[in-house]
Amino acid sequence: MTVTEIQPDSAQLRAVRRERVLAEMETAGIDILITGRESNARYVSGVPRLWLAGSRPFGPGCIFVRASGDIHLVSTWDEGVPDDIPREHLHGITFNSQNTLAMLTGIDGAAAARTVATDGLMPSTVGLLRKAFPDAELIDGEQMMRSARRIKTAEEVDAIRASVRLAEDSLAVAAKTFSAGVTERGLTAAFMEAMAAAGVTTPTTQDVAWITSPTDRWARSTRDAAVSPSDLVAFDAGVIRNGYVGEIGRTAAVGGLESVGNAPLSRWDELWDRLLTACRPGASGADLLDAYATTDVPAPPVPVARGLGLGNDLPLVTHELPRTAAEQRLEPGMVFALTAYVWEEGVGGVYGQEPVLITDTGPSLLSSTPFRDSRSLTP
Repeated sequence: MTVTEIQPDSAQLRAVRRERVLAEMETAGIDILITGRESNARYVSGVPRLWLAGSRPFGPGCIFVRASGDIHLVSTWDEGVPDDIPREHLHGITFNSQNTLAMLTGIDGAAAARTVATDGLMPSTVGLLRKAFPDAELIDGEQMMRSARRIKTAEEVDAIRASVRLAEDSLAVAAKTFSAGVTERGLTAAFMEAMAAAGVTTPTTQDVAWITSPTDRWARSTRDAAVSPSDLVAFDAGVIRNGYVGEIGRTAAVGGLESVGNAPLSRWDELWDRLLTACRPGASGADLLDAYATTDVPAPPVPVARGLGLGNDLPLVTHELPRTAAEQRLEPGMVFALTAYVWEEGVGGVYGQEPVLITDTGPSLLSSTPFRDSRSLTP
């Protein structure tokens, strides 16, 4: 029987994530956490968004009380809400500040709160929260949530791996349509059709395939360009399954990658080896940037490493933010998309991206068909 109801995240996922957030709140001395960002709210509550418009365009918002472990949701419906969040803890979306104030002050523990954290504030909200929690200090909760989310639990790694597998399967279907004359839009459509047939309707990007330019390092066409036998075609295949992002990057050519010559492939292999060597516990994000410099490959315009999870997590390593990269350290349990891109004038670009899990002993790839091993789109 096909399940059509919106289901909350699994009880195990909810339990381990809440335990981690509670530990961070305890360390920071936070009594009440208010999250308005969807990924943070889902991390705590386990409640998915029903749709992208309509009665829940901004929901669910989440309020987490440390002393009791109670969770309150700003939501107009109970579909997808787990049984451990009672109906009386659901509060309708309202733009009336007096209604919001009444809701906040009615939460058990509000009067005793001394520290309240939020993951984002509008100027108009500050005054409202000061009225709701008159004896509490208002602090930034986003940094705490980033700290809680940056290390993935075993359950989260499994969820990301399942998303990656769906991205691989959908790309394998698209690969069957890959030939001279097919358009970039056609390849993207084949990917998304396969993804939707598997029950997932949210890709991570609207442009899955693009023909790399032999004259511009990162130029993209109009989406309707047809693939020719001499083209190098990049695939940026990603899906959001049960909230978790899974992404892979691949490159293909009609006559096989070897038909474009060994030079760009050899440089890509050298860069990839250096990137993987830098993926060790305790390494700095700057070590990943150095892999490009030591291979004499120009920096890509996209992040070299970008955390995967319920949305985008840490680390974020890009040449545009060298200080930020240097301050970040790779830790066991981090999962991120690692990108290697080599472009050669007159040929085009070789693009490869893998989901990487940092373990105690080094990097582990979460894809079942790594680009380096197969040089193929099909599993």
